[in-house]
Amino acid sequence: MSFFSKLGGFPRSVRTAVITLTWFPVVYTFSNHIYQPCQIKGISMSPTFNPNTSSTTQDVVLVQKFGVKKPGSLSRGDVVMFHSPQDPEKLATKRIVATQGDSIRTHSPPYPRPEARVPRNHLWVEGDNTFHSIDSNTFGPISQGLVTGKVVAVIWPPSRFGADIIHNGEDDRIQDLLA
Repeated sequence: MSFFSKLGGFPRSVRTAVITLTWFPVVYTFSNHIYQPCQIKGISMSPTFNPNTSSTTQDVVLVQKFGVKKPGSLSRGDVVMFHSPQDPEKLATKRIVATQGDSIRTHSPPYPRPEARVPRNHLWVEGDNTFHSIDSNTFGPISQGLVTGKVVAVIWPPSRFGADIIHNGEDDRIQDLLA
């Protein structure tokens, strides 16, 4: 006899509450380790996210959590969420412009050198809104270990559901030094 069949003698509200409670571990695991909705704040990724700055509407995206720390799992053009190197309590959302082994011409200032090489297991990330973004041009390449997820789709507002977040084309500032 199963646990749920033993609940038959209880009122319907108790049975519903117990069944609902059994789903909490599933939802928790799914949202912390597989996919999670997240709200994008600010204008650093505009127009990809929050394109209408005169509105208070903020995009909600679906973030893939699994497999993002594996070497080679992320590539140029991917949009990622990561813990800010300047404030680890804060999550930032930026686009990967260069990966390990790449050499990139920076936007200097603020970056102290006109060119940077991305070290092993690091990423060079930048906001799509270049003049309103605190990114690798400020704090340098980030460790892939800081990445919490990869943005895969816009899910809110409904008018932007599934909006294209893919950046096509290579940045002409990158030189691949692995070849």
